[in-house]
Amino acid sequence: MRKEALVIGIAGGSGSGKTTFANRIIQYFGGDVATLNHDYYYKPFADLPLEERKKQNFDHPNAFDTDLMVEHLTRLRRGEDIDRPVYSYTEFTRLPETVRVTAAPVIVVDGILIFDSPRLRELFDIKVFVDTDSDVRLIRRLTRDVKERGRTLESVMHQYLTTVKPMHEEFVEPSKRYADVIVPEGGFNAVALDMVIDRIRAEIARR
Repeated sequence: MRKEALVIGIAGGSGSGKTTFANRIIQYFGGDVATLNHDYYYKPFADLPLEERKKQNFDHPNAFDTDLMVEHLTRLRRGEDIDRPVYSYTEFTRLPETVRVTAAPVIVVDGILIFDSPRLRELFDIKVFVDTDSDVRLIRRLTRDVKERGRTLESVMHQYLTTVKPMHEEFVEPSKRYADVIVPEGGFNAVALDMVIDRIRAEIARR
């Protein structure tokens, strides 16, 4: 009988370095890792025009199709491949195509709000929260959204002040209490990364 996959959840505020931390783990374990990002599961809001979709609060738990992510993660954990959604940050909706994710012994999931959902938390064997100062997170978010997502500086700052910051304080920061490990400075914390990798290796060995 096939053993269930080991699932690692990596949470933290926007720009905290959680994706960098996740990528370091993925690089270490290579082809033995499947990955999911909560951002893939933004609701499509397909019934709304573009300008209305842009106004949605994308940092609130209700912006995510968490039910679908729970279903997909449950299937991956059982060893089944899934077809995950593709989200467009320019059209602010889900695209028609999907991406096949092949089941693997280790699954790494990252997202700002994955610890806010009790149903997702139940699926994580190891929960890591990446804790980074707010000014550093803001600078990283500004750089990413302007350079990679074609946003204006004004729109990014408006979104940060009206939704990102208050939602972080209301939902993301409180979810830190569910973490097994809290990592300052994300993927640049080599000591914490080594500790988490050792824990993953020990968990795999026990299975």
